[in-house]
Amino acid sequence: MTPEPDTQTAEENDARHASKMAKKKAARDKIMATKSGEKGLIIVHTGAGKGKSSSAFGMIVRCVAHGFPCAVVQFIKGAWDTGERRMLTGHFGDLCQFHAMGEGFTWETQDRARDIAAARAGWEKAKELILDSNLRMVVLDEINIALRYDYLDIAEVVDFLATQKPPMMHVVLTGRNAKDELIEIADLVTEMTLVKHPFRSGIKAQAGVEF
Repeated sequence: MTPEPDTQTAEENDARHASKMAKKKAARDKIMATKSGEKGLIIVHTGAGKGKSSSAFGMIVRCVAHGFPCAVVQFIKGAWDTGERRMLTGHFGDLCQFHAMGEGFTWETQDRARDIAAARAGWEKAKELILDSNLRMVVLDEINIALRYDYLDIAEVVDFLATQKPPMMHVVLTGRNAKDELIEIADLVTEMTLVKHPFRSGIKAQAGVEF
């Protein structure tokens, strides 16, 4: 049986679309009218997929663009010469502090005591920065890896964030396998899902993509 042709004119379709969008906007505006508060957020980027640190650095760039002082503490990739590190220290050092505290992944250092010492130094610097009222955001890049290997005490980190973080300070914590205790106190948690990755096809990490 042949379906009947659509007799709606372009003008009628446009009008129907406009009416639908107007209703959607009214509903959205009603919701937004109830959202007036602001607070410093605890933000967690985790999961096996790529993009955790990249997203955090995107937020740092936003802060810089708004003229907000901010800081980065790298817990693992400190030994890497990354593009974000070059850009932030080379062009925006007046707004963004960059502290590369890590010495590489644990299988590279092969020295647990050294890894723990580096993580502890990074955490002490992180606490100092988070308590700095002049800063708007602090990114703790790959801290979840340090927590996963118990280089840092999750109870200590959670207690500090929950009780000592200034009300308007945003703290972003990245790295796969975020601890449940951290997820529990976070305001925003995003899990990056791995669907495909070129590394599995024999492609190495490339400048401008991974670092």
